[in-house]
Amino acid sequence: MNAHAPPRNATGAPARNRWRASLLLLALAACPPGLWPALAAPATTWMADNGNGSFTNPLFYDEFSDPDLIRVGDDFYMVGTTMHAVPGLPVLHSRDLVNWRFLSYAMPGFGPGDAFRLANGQESYGQGIWAPCIRYHDGTFYIFSNINGHGVQVFTARDPAGPWQHRSLGRSLHDLSVLFDDDGRVYAVYDYQQVRMVELKPDLSGVVEGSDRVLIPAGQAMGEGHHFYKIDGRYYIISANYAPVGRMQAARADRVEGPYETVVISAGETMGTQRGWWLDNIGQRDPVPTGATPFRMHKPGDNALGAVPLHQGGIVQLANGQWWGFSMMDLKSVGRTTFLSPVTWHDGWPYFGLPGNLGRSPRTWSKPDVGVATTPSATWERSDDFSAPALKPLWQWNHEPVPGKWSLSEKPGALRLHSLPADGFLWARNTLTQRAIGPESSATVQLDASGLRPGDTAGLGLLNIPAAWIGVVREEAGPTLRWYAQEGDRHLDVPLPAAQVHLRASADFDDDMAQLAYSLDGERFIPLGDPLRTPYGLKTFQGVRYALFAYSATGAAGGHADFDNFRVEEPLADRSRNIPFGQVVQLSNRADGSLAWASPLGMLHSTREGAGDEGTRFRVHDRGQGRVALEVVDGGGFLTVVGAGLAADVRVAAHESADSLFMWQDMLRGEAMLLSLRTHRYLGFSPDSGEPYAADRPGTRPDRRDGTVLAWRAAR
Repeated sequence: MNAHAPPRNATGAPARNRWRASLLLLALAACPPGLWPALAAPATTWMADNGNGSFTNPLFYDEFSDPDLIRVGDDFYMVGTTMHAVPGLPVLHSRDLVNWRFLSYAMPGFGPGDAFRLANGQESYGQGIWAPCIRYHDGTFYIFSNINGHGVQVFTARDPAGPWQHRSLGRSLHDLSVLFDDDGRVYAVYDYQQVRMVELKPDLSGVVEGSDRVLIPAGQAMGEGHHFYKIDGRYYIISANYAPVGRMQAARADRVEGPYETVVISAGETMGTQRGWWLDNIGQRDPVPTGATPFRMHKPGDNALGAVPLHQGGIVQLANGQWWGFSMMDLKSVGRTTFLSPVTWHDGWPYFGLPGNLGRSPRTWSKPDVGVATTPSATWERSDDFSAPALKPLWQWNHEPVPGKWSLSEKPGALRLHSLPADGFLWARNTLTQRAIGPESSATVQLDASGLRPGDTAGLGLLNIPAAWIGVVREEAGPTLRWYAQEGDRHLDVPLPAAQVHLRASADFDDDMAQLAYSLDGERFIPLGDPLRTPYGLKTFQGVRYALFAYSATGAAGGHADFDNFRVEEPLADRSRNIPFGQVVQLSNRADGSLAWASPLGMLHSTREGAGDEGTRFRVHDRGQGRVALEVVDGGGFLTVVGAGLAADVRVAAHESADSLFMWQDMLRGEAMLLSLRTHRYLGFSPDSGEPYAADRPGTRPDRRDGTVLAWRAAR
């Protein structure tokens, strides 16, 4: 890939001035306060686009891991890992890097192999196809990706919407990235810790004999998940390093063979996200656990980083010369999700973040300037009444499906799954899944179990390890409703008066907890069984998935189950009221519960609850694109950052200026951070220090109790 970077010794100062000038213009031209939330329709699914010229990470609140992204003309294309799910390698398209639509799957299926089909006691959980690299060269799109045990697969298409042609490279290259160089030669970098490079044959039929070499030896702080670029005549490799926490590294050289120097370009950015519950004793290569397996899981420390911080991504240049970074973050049992960051070039390095705060990325920022107007749109339609002739693109099978054993036409308007022999839920074939979505969601489906035969089970599951499900077990005496949890091999049965039942799985992925429920009328749902812990683990190497399944425990094929009216609901999807535009609020600090206080000294300090309201009430003014100005209600003026934003430099100024603008960082659930548009750092203080607020904080810790995160409430 060829692109153009700023001069190698760029300091970032001109960029800072351009940002501030554009921010002042935007503030002067802003819409009337509160206009865009009033006009926007309430969102029913997560959309990163806030509808006001800003976006809030993540781009998707469901798993899209190991992203790779390119620009071709005015269009952007992205692919991600799908492991054992089929079809695989989704190709997404965007005009603005924020709103994405599905185009195609590059891999309709794995091809031969029992492990890909849950056949003969074999499986490919947590393996399959992963870490794709997408490239465009000479009119052709390429996707390179490894399949465990089968090496690098190459998919090509003239149109990213497909069809895609497939061939094998003949060897494995761990987490590869490919560069089509200017002289017609093709290189791939790969490996873990050390970075190796091979030259590929021009027809991509294999590697050039004798070209494999160590490019960057181990011990240079590089890792895996490489992204390989040629920018302004220089070679850059961006990779994910675990030391032992997630971060992003960059290497550069004037020649493709090196020598390379390396720096850290993003570190510690969790955006206030803690590590979730972790499954300790079932690894990627371990067998699928049986019901008798004891599960060991734990919750890491409040500020443990692990693989949460932004990692495993790359960069892309807009047509106007701006640069943006993409990466992923581990969001508990939702899985690994994709994030978007502004990029600032400094001394010839592409740092994630803004001038004055390199290496840290905002959760909310202005949308990329692509020169066209775009509106919020959802990538996926999650609910499905199964009335269409094909499944909606979000659906993926757990391993390869068995042809002829599922149907959308045998019972029009319903999904029919035929019961095939299986040793439990995790071995059930033709299980249809979609990624669970955070931070909260529920999936509800109507099940007609009248076609089941004795020994059959069908229902709605949480595909995870440990797994759980609620469904109908057909016994000789008739149907029984069963709740099952693999942890502890527990089940609970309830008499079922009829074969029709509504099933629901609800989850709060901030707490890694789920609950199963049922209803006989589709309106009143009754929780069944205990709340369920949903850890993340390396055996599936995926987040939790909602799953529709049917299988027979008799060793022979059984009957069938019909599913209808699959519905996904997201209680926190509508974020239009998460910024209290026009309201008078009080701001309490998560660190100690103190209230932000415009003190008589003319600076922002803190005071305890009950000390009086004077100076603790702020009117939130909408200044467009997610930017706000905070006016002290008692008439003191506007919170304004002066100087470098050090303690005592968050003042109360009589008149609003560009330095009074903050980007409101929506942390959900009534919490926020305030990013100063003067310093590109956050408002905060050091707990227990007694110092006033400063606009010099790089970001927050995972526990949000470092003095940077504020909870807001309407003032009394």
